[in-house]
Amino acid sequence: MARRVAGGSGVKASGGGVKAARRPELRLPALEPFEGGELEPDGDYDGLEFKDTDFAGQDGGGARFMDCALTGCALDETRLHHARVLDSVLTGIRGVGTDLAEAMLRDVEVVDARLGGVQLHGSVLERVVVRGGKIDYLNLRTARLKDVVFEGCVLVEPDFGGARLERVEFVDCVLKGADLTGATLTDVDLRSAAELDIARGVDRLAGAVIGTAQLLDLAPVLAAALGVRVEGP
Repeated sequence: MARRVAGGSGVKASGGGVKAARRPELRLPALEPFEGGELEPDGDYDGLEFKDTDFAGQDGGGARFMDCALTGCALDETRLHHARVLDSVLTGIRGVGTDLAEAMLRDVEVVDARLGGVQLHGSVLERVVVRGGKIDYLNLRTARLKDVVFEGCVLVEPDFGGARLERVEFVDCVLKGADLTGATLTDVDLRSAAELDIARGVDRLAGAVIGTAQLLDLAPVLAAALGVRVEGP
């Protein structure tokens, strides 16, 4: 199975009393190439390399991916409901309408993804890094995120409604029109976000840490949420 690099799992305060996320640092074993064919519901995929594979429209609901590498794969309308992705690296995946609802991602790196409308509502993400790429309309409603890092990526209108975020970091990440309605935040570090735009749920920021400049940028939204009318110079 994938080995975690020593020193990558400790929880340390990242400043301001907020606890830093534990990152997955994986070394995959020697992988066997995927022989082709369609995904199977409840399929078991262990130690495989999927390269430039087109899974558009296929049904892999309930499947388990363990110690796998998915590189350049197309996931348009792919059904992966209840799937489990463990100790794996996903690089350059792309697709619209990918269904990962109620899935589990644990010890996973997602690199340079290009996704739109991906469904992750009700999912569990633990020790996950999303690095680079762009994800439009990410649905994480009622999901549980623990030790998750969004780094150098662009998230357009991500929906965290009702989600629970614990030790989640946004590093050089652009958030546009984020929805935090009903979300619960614990040790969420937004200070290093390159852009922070919260469309709804700004009142749920308790448990997060932001920078002074971000506070000034959010002042109009915070005032509106509090019912404060600002007038004059």
